[in-house]
Amino acid sequence: MPQWLCNQLMRAFQKKDRRQIKLLNDCWYFYRNKQSPKEISNGTEFQ
Repeated sequence: MPQWLCNQLMRAFQKKDRRQIKLLNDCWYFYRNKQSPKEISNGTEFQ
């Protein structure tokens, strides 16, 4: 997970901002689906 996304998720959870949490969650799943299967299998999407 990109660091900027992780930071924004932590901030949204601390503020209990449900709208922002849902938006960032959708961004994460969109980002993961865009990754190639090779990157997902060897774990490079977390770097």
